[in-house]
Amino acid sequence: MNAVVATSVFAVFMVAAVALGLLALRGRGKGGGLAEWSVGGRSLGPVFIWVLMAGEGYTSFSYLGAAGWGYNYGAPVLYVVAYMSCGYAIGYVVGPMLWAYARRHGLVGITDMVAHRFGRPWLGAVVAVLATVFLLPYIQLQITGMGVVLSVISYGAVSLNWAYFVAFAVTTGFVVVSGLRGSAWVSVLKDVLVIATLGFLALYVPLHYFDGYGPFLDRLVTEKSDWLTLPGHGGGGSGGSGLGELWFISTTFLNSLTVVIFPTTVAGYLGARNADALRRNAMYLPAYNVLLFVPMLLGLAALFVVPGLAGAESNLALFKLVVDSLPAWAVGVIGVAAGLSSIVPMAVFMLVIGTMWGRSVLSLVPRLAERQKSAAQVVVVVAGGLALLLTYTAPNTLVRLSLISYEGMAQLLPMVLLALVWRRLTFRGAFSGLIVGVAVVCVLVFSGNDPLGGVNAGLVALAANLAVALAVTFAGPRDADPRPDAEVLAGDPVGEEGDPLAVTRAPRSASDHRV
Repeated sequence: MNAVVATSVFAVFMVAAVALGLLALRGRGKGGGLAEWSVGGRSLGPVFIWVLMAGEGYTSFSYLGAAGWGYNYGAPVLYVVAYMSCGYAIGYVVGPMLWAYARRHGLVGITDMVAHRFGRPWLGAVVAVLATVFLLPYIQLQITGMGVVLSVISYGAVSLNWAYFVAFAVTTGFVVVSGLRGSAWVSVLKDVLVIATLGFLALYVPLHYFDGYGPFLDRLVTEKSDWLTLPGHGGGGSGGSGLGELWFISTTFLNSLTVVIFPTTVAGYLGARNADALRRNAMYLPAYNVLLFVPMLLGLAALFVVPGLAGAESNLALFKLVVDSLPAWAVGVIGVAAGLSSIVPMAVFMLVIGTMWGRSVLSLVPRLAERQKSAAQVVVVVAGGLALLLTYTAPNTLVRLSLISYEGMAQLLPMVLLALVWRRLTFRGAFSGLIVGVAVVCVLVFSGNDPLGGVNAGLVALAANLAVALAVTFAGPRDADPRPDAEVLAGDPVGEEGDPLAVTRAPRSASDHRV
């Protein structure tokens, strides 16, 4: 009976979420073209942009992975709060620049920007392939997260394998039909549920299991002090986790830079109606990170209530508490919040992959050039299927999957960001650096040398990437690009509302300054 009640609540909310996504398309004909589907027609206001970008930041990883790492290691998981807050500060400057650059040239993603900046359409296709490789683990992360949630709230009635398939099927169907606008609408429902459920659990769990925060924290300090300092539990010695101060600083630094050019973050930027919406977002989004402390704290509480969880099973720490102590209907509601925390970011990740391929890869095929949206929708299904296959064949813990995605995507920083503010960076330099960076990160990650000497492997690879890019740039000839700086570089449109070129273009003559 508990399984029936919890899964019924879950199913009703999932149907409501899909209906809400479809409602978002009302009055828009057949959904418009690629720009409408992928970046919401560049017309989303501050509220929708806020919940969409908060939705990307608060995923099933936050519900499960943060609690799991809190359970396994403790303090090192705080890197999530650190890098997201720093990333929002960087995004205050970078977001409006990318928004103005894309709007000025009619671009819909980072692959478009790279292709336009270096004047080579095929380069956009190469970046699309690389970005897809590094995004698939994040989609796998969301499929794993939602599958775990569905299996647990069904009290084991739904196997993990079937739960993974349901996660894939629901999200793929949702994103193909509704696009970015539908994801933004569903983010509103998700945020309401996330805030309500985590606020409740933050009060309920310490009171129910420990008679309050005082006894809980006292017991934590007395019995589990290793979890409260870096490098966390099991972090010391030659065989430790390596998650010490150097790892924390290097990972925070790398991820805070990477998150601003992450394809899904850029999709949120480009969906905005104006640049000021992005600036306000950057100021208010760090407040949302306060919620991340709740699953981390609950992961520590689970050490006393459900001890002995190991490996990927530690991702169940939070939901073990929920299922153990709450009625089935409440389990279902909390499961919905966690499930939507998978659907919204997974939808945006799949949407971005489809857009990159539809715009930068398949558009190079003459027969598909006029059908970019339909081609992108087919790619969404294929990408989701590949991530599902990886979920079955190469499972991993949620935090590990998140780190691999960021370490790989960081190698695009010089080509995507540095190139848009520094004209001197040549194509040969940027491309050579990218090859070296990707090679180094793959070798370090798959040889088990991450972190390397306590430093995040992605940052080591990025340093090699930058060194090669600068060396090749200064040693080689300049690119023969006749376009003016205003055509290839990005600027911050300060004070701009309607005209994205208001401050980024130079006046044509002295008469332009007349009142």
